[in-house]
Amino acid sequence: MSIQSNLNTIKESLPEQVTLVAVSKTKPVSDLIQAYEAGQRIFGENKIQEMTDKWEEMPKDIQWHMIGHVQSNKVKFMAPYVTLIHGVDSLKLLQEINKQALKNNRIIDCLLQIYIAEEESKFGLDEEELNELLASSAFKELENIRILGLMGMATFTEDQNQIRKEFTHLKSIFDSIKQRKDALQCASTLDHFSTISMGMSGDYQLAIECGSTMVRIGSSIFGGR
Repeated sequence: MSIQSNLNTIKESLPEQVTLVAVSKTKPVSDLIQAYEAGQRIFGENKIQEMTDKWEEMPKDIQWHMIGHVQSNKVKFMAPYVTLIHGVDSLKLLQEINKQALKNNRIIDCLLQIYIAEEESKFGLDEEELNELLASSAFKELENIRILGLMGMATFTEDQNQIRKEFTHLKSIFDSIKQRKDALQCASTLDHFSTISMGMSGDYQLAIECGSTMVRIGSSIFGGR
């Protein structure tokens, strides 16, 4: 199957309200161009240097999503162009994104990464940390970021019930914030709070059933790494 036919098959299976992020990390620009020519405009990378190299080389109507763990000292390299940062898991990182967005005269969209898996290797905020962050005065001062929603990664397991439980948990946290965002007194930062980024090649259909509005799919489009 070609990249184009893989893409078309996946897009046909997605409900209208679900955004597809084509995870292109480690893939050559020639592969990305094939996806681009098939109509894909949103690409996800997990290394800032690789994403920046591709951004410089590829058409400028592409939206670049940083889906990997972000180190604060690397934010400045993507701040001029990044569309959405998925894995934001600390106030310190938000403050650095805000600082670099201000330098570039931009507002940068972010997702807060929530720890939902039963694996030590995953990053993210737990519910208590999330609530502390949203209620903090330091968070309210961030004027050059927008929190579009939440992101989470399920445990890497064959157990569909466990994955469903973790996705459902993320959706419940999302619903809770949406219901009380006005009371949090940071309404402008949360004005566009509407995105749940969950689901990858192996579990995206289950994620959509559980309420995902954005899926990150790589190997099912581009083949194995």
